[in-house]
Amino acid sequence: MKITLNIWRQANAKAEGRLERYMLDGVSEDMSFLETLDLLNEQLTAENQEPVAFDHDCREGICGMCGVVINGAPHGRYSSSVPTTTCQLHMRSFADGAEITVEPWRAGGFPLIKDLVVDRSAFDRIIQAGGFISVNTGSAPEAHATPAPKLEADRAFDNATCIGCGACVAACPNGSAMLFTAAKITHLAMLPQGQPERYSRVKSMIAQHDAEGFGGCTNIGECASVCPKQIPLESIAQLNRDLMKSLFRREGK
Repeated sequence: MKITLNIWRQANAKAEGRLERYMLDGVSEDMSFLETLDLLNEQLTAENQEPVAFDHDCREGICGMCGVVINGAPHGRYSSSVPTTTCQLHMRSFADGAEITVEPWRAGGFPLIKDLVVDRSAFDRIIQAGGFISVNTGSAPEAHATPAPKLEADRAFDNATCIGCGACVAACPNGSAMLFTAAKITHLAMLPQGQPERYSRVKSMIAQHDAEGFGGCTNIGECASVCPKQIPLESIAQLNRDLMKSLFRREGK
């Protein structure tokens, strides 16, 4: 395959960015999109040019590091429009001779570092603000010592699959991280172990979300439509329910 890549290049957060055009030959349809960027960087290195900086790690659709916008869609899309991670997007999704535009996540809470790399540490701080329980758990309990109803357990598991990639933020016109925050809150809220500090947790995490510069949720739904782990939009409704209940409870409860 021959393809043309229009890639956002920016030396640092203060530098002026631009799209640069690269022609690439010898692309296999079985390559992932990240392998295609590897191929480009090998070509650039051989030509004594600066390679493109981009995030990656596991390359198995698990870690959430590989966040870029491909032709206007976070992580890109298969022809069937099934959400995926960038590392699991294969070049067979594109036609031979295709022209592809690649950009970084663009959101107030994700400041750009270089090229396609953004700082997503705001997600860590949201979790640190309340994504835990502070009770003394002692030694590891037997797995079935605290039973949980199947419906709640399934909802907890569904939300626990969030990989924190940030696609929801990149897709949201408001730059909101509400789906990510809702996944972390709902995961704990559905389990018996998550009941301590349940309502103070939601207030702390929402306050940190806003302090990081993410926008508010207006229920457009773009976040859920691009989520590679298909976190449901109803998780935001659960967050809102807990937030409303927290207003009528004493601090720390």
